[in-house]
Amino acid sequence: MPGPIRPTARPARPARPSRRVVGALAAVAVAAACAAVQQADAATPRTSLAAQAASRAHTDGTAARPAASSGTRRVLFDDTKAETAGNADWIISTSQPDPTAQNPDPTKETDWTGAISSWGVALQKTGDYTLDTLPSGDSITYGTSGALDLKNFDAFVLPEPNILLTSAEKTALMEFVRNGGGLFLISDHNGSDRNNDGADSPKIINDLMTNNSVDSSDPFGFSVDLLDISSDSPKAISDPSDPVLNGPFGAVAGSSINDGTTFTLKPSDNSSVKGLVYRTGYSGDTGAFFATSTFGSGRVAIWGDSSTIDDGTGESGKTLYDGWNTASNAALALNATAWLSGATGGGGTTTGGTSTGGTTTGGTTTGGTTTGGTTTGGTTTGGGGTCSSGQLLANPGFESGNTGWTATSGVITNSSKEPAHSGSYKAWLNGYGDANTATLAQTVTIPSGCSASLSFWLHIDTAETTSSTAYDTLKAQVVNSSGSVLGTLATYSNLNAASGYTQRTFDLSGYAGQTVTVRFTGTEDSQKQTSFVIDDTALNVG
Repeated sequence: MPGPIRPTARPARPARPSRRVVGALAAVAVAAACAAVQQADAATPRTSLAAQAASRAHTDGTAARPAASSGTRRVLFDDTKAETAGNADWIISTSQPDPTAQNPDPTKETDWTGAISSWGVALQKTGDYTLDTLPSGDSITYGTSGALDLKNFDAFVLPEPNILLTSAEKTALMEFVRNGGGLFLISDHNGSDRNNDGADSPKIINDLMTNNSVDSSDPFGFSVDLLDISSDSPKAISDPSDPVLNGPFGAVAGSSINDGTTFTLKPSDNSSVKGLVYRTGYSGDTGAFFATSTFGSGRVAIWGDSSTIDDGTGESGKTLYDGWNTASNAALALNATAWLSGATGGGGTTTGGTSTGGTTTGGTTTGGTTTGGTTTGGTTTGGGGTCSSGQLLANPGFESGNTGWTATSGVITNSSKEPAHSGSYKAWLNGYGDANTATLAQTVTIPSGCSASLSFWLHIDTAETTSSTAYDTLKAQVVNSSGSVLGTLATYSNLNAASGYTQRTFDLSGYAGQTVTVRFTGTEDSQKQTSFVIDDTALNVG
């Protein structure tokens, strides 16, 4: 059957300054062309604010990152920041770094000594986690050869720190998250300076986010409120698809405050920030008691009261109270740990976008020709009913021009300056070397009861010469009919530039039964081009 007829005339790109030199004008070959010939422009200083904001994008492959773990997830609990000062006893065991040296097969929380031993024992009993503690006197590091370096872990728990982090430690934490790690921050109320050194947990956490060498411009999209709320029973929002509220350890209905604080959310600074549990009478951007966010390819969670993790038993001489078994605190802590360590998908405002490629794993480059657009027959029968398998995107390889897509003028093109992955047409976002934003989107309905997988081939080339700052970015997102972001699947940047195409794949099963829009947004600053080229898309269900 003949392929679709191409339009006789292509829309011209808007008049702009000439493009920089981009991918080499090689033959259009599958996964072979597009070697980036980068032209260095005269350096123009950028403001530090712009550099900080741009650095939020994911950096692929250059920095040390948490190695992919198979089966067990690795979680490190901190004890370097006076987590046992005063009546605090926020350790999973007195045996450090390895809690199993105290008891290799704990069955109850008192088998390990510490006021958060219930947390550790619950994870240990699943057989899915390897736990360690960073002992007092050690330092938080990332990218070193140490056995307790963050690069060896999937998630790091910082339970009510009482000592300011050093500059090197703040850099380590930010790089850990940016490159795929999960960070669990637990604050306490304003004035909770347990070791009387002038720094309590709200100050320490705010200092991490506002005074670090990686991104000090509100990187996570939240700040700790300087409050002391004596008591409250915060309630969880309704979101059945959220993996923290409805995760492997149960559903979360609410939490508890016994001298705690809340957080102010700033989605304009980080669109992935999401309040999950709110103080009574609050919603939206204020009064969040538990919140999640993403940064680079990593995840962040924050909780406003350390009494929620206190299981009531610990070291001798401590005055402790059982908050762990109050409300849904246990499920909230455990589900969040699972999400942060990568054991469950979704999160932030991503209610159904678990990445199996893209920013989480860097994607996989495969050979062969991607034809796209073929709807295969067959039915899949499962617990959710009957699902007809198929490919949902119209004109997935762009060979019919703009058909099925909403795109900025000139984005869908057959220009020879950027070879397609297959065929002649592709979507070329940005690449002008001046300040501009380009979008590409398509709306689809994902049938109920279906699993769904989004894939696309992506090529990035750039004239930027930096190896550390993301000046130009491409976001892959899922949005609703009003344009609100439901999930940010990945953020790419000039730092991800490479020859050839790489396939990126994301699980969208969490959006089954919904009509959603898959949207790509490319943003380029005023200096030096970066081109984001997308081809051979697919949204397969079955």
